[in-house]
Amino acid sequence: MIIGCCGAGKSTLARRLHAITDLPLYHLDQYYWKENWTETPKEEWDPIVAELASKEEWIIDGNYGGTLHSRLKRADTIIYLKYNTLQCLARVTKRVLKYHGKVRPDMPAGCRERFDFEFFHYVATYNLVRGKSIKNKLDKLNGKRIFTLHSDKEVDKFIDNLNITRLP
Repeated sequence: MIIGCCGAGKSTLARRLHAITDLPLYHLDQYYWKENWTETPKEEWDPIVAELASKEEWIIDGNYGGTLHSRLKRADTIIYLKYNTLQCLARVTKRVLKYHGKVRPDMPAGCRERFDFEFFHYVATYNLVRGKSIKNKLDKLNGKRIFTLHSDKEVDKFIDNLNITRLP
């Protein structure tokens, strides 16, 4: 399970881990957003996430705090990308410029990249508003592998140190 601020690199790390492990990969954004950035209603969303998390093996990237508990319960490994706010804002800005008017690879059809002031505010306040809550939730977990990574260098080191044995 990969969580962290927008722009920290959740989807990129998820794709890297998928390439190494061949575990099924689910980008929550692809399931949550409908055409033209229409949100999935909560009564539909919760069962979707529960279904994904109930699978035997997976890599799921995305935050969606309302369903965090169900994923934390099922995950054996949690990776929290705790990047600094300025880096996340810079990456989100770069992403908007690169994909403006286009659909990113980790997004569903019909969700063209755009500048959204509310989204930038979310990114700017993510660590302040959500960081302590996430840390508290992670601190209460037992029997889970939890990795808090703060930089691309730490992510690269994490990937380099993976010791994955896949059964045929």
